[in-house]
Amino acid sequence: MANEYLKKIERFRILVMGRANAGKTTILQRVCNSTEKPEIFDGKGNKIDSDIVQGTLTRGYHDIQHELVFQSNPGFVFHDSCGFEAGSTQQFDQMKHFVADHAATTRVNERIHAIWFCIPMTDSHRTVTAAEQKFFNECDTGHVPVIVLVTKVDALYLTAIRELLDGGLTIAEAKARATEKQEELLEKWLGHVKNELGMCKFPPKGYISLRKMHQENADCTPLMECTANVLNEEGLQRLLISTQQSSIGICVKYAVNK
Repeated sequence: MANEYLKKIERFRILVMGRANAGKTTILQRVCNSTEKPEIFDGKGNKIDSDIVQGTLTRGYHDIQHELVFQSNPGFVFHDSCGFEAGSTQQFDQMKHFVADHAATTRVNERIHAIWFCIPMTDSHRTVTAAEQKFFNECDTGHVPVIVLVTKVDALYLTAIRELLDGGLTIAEAKARATEKQEELLEKWLGHVKNELGMCKFPPKGYISLRKMHQENADCTPLMECTANVLNEEGLQRLLISTQQSSIGICVKYAVNK
């Protein structure tokens, strides 16, 4: 039965969430091994003019129904939810309806299989805002796992330098200890995120911190492994592992383990 169900699923579908400038597009480019912008399709498979889409994105508008597909790896389909940190009830309700509909739809090729919720470290003092609390307390995603992606971890390096300088170190001393301090800050803020969201009604199923995603050769293997590990169906794990292009090692690992 599981194999028959899997045969009907053509692509792995992910909803990507998070506030503006969380690095979402860059992560998707790394996952799909691309430097290009994705092609955009409406819910019926019709391609949408990229200039129109980019114009709306520039003004901060997103249509969660739109499908984002990279030609370098069309096996992934992404949906981008606009940030609702501004407190828009309408935007939140649209997102919630989309999740409910696409998590349980009988149209298997329209189901979302995972949700990536991005929290950037460029604003580390605002890691968990009212928007995150609202989502994880009010949005029941059912069997679809939510993974928190701690993004732009590299921004903590400058924060580390600042704190060390404020502590009386010289520039040379601060640079020498910056990497160690950066790790301490990451541990601190990741622990804070886990503690705050862990107390919510619908907490995340996993957490992963992402580094150097601005580099074209960034390693997405940990993200793929984290996502595969929280999927509740072996067939979906296999679909994800076969679709991803980050690591042959993951394919070998899951082939051996399964």
